[in-house]
Amino acid sequence: MKAIVREEVQSLLDYFVNKEVYIHLETTTGAYHAHNNEKSMTVVAFIRNAKVKYTLAKIKGKGPYRVGLKLEDGWVYAEGLTDFTFDEQDRLLLAGHDHDGKLAIALQISKTPFS
Repeated sequence: MKAIVREEVQSLLDYFVNKEVYIHLETTTGAYHAHNNEKSMTVVAFIRNAKVKYTLAKIKGKGPYRVGLKLEDGWVYAEGLTDFTFDEQDRLLLAGHDHDGKLAIALQISKTPFS
């Protein structure tokens, strides 16, 4: 993965516009967070292989970034993104890492289901 370049990511998001795609969206404070601070609550959201078709995609911010995908009846939204890659399987993989390099958020888009 490399640091997000807004123009590159916007172009990759546009590549999937009006196509049926699968998304993986995950956020977590992680078990390590609660382990290091027992008063801290672990927070997790996870969705995998949800089939969607978005008509508009935007990346905003100066870093960390946020991405919004406009669906027919709503939005998918991810904030805190720092890194990305477009792999050999035509998947856009976006991630947000905290100051310690630990994963805090992931948004992934693919024409085929994630295994």
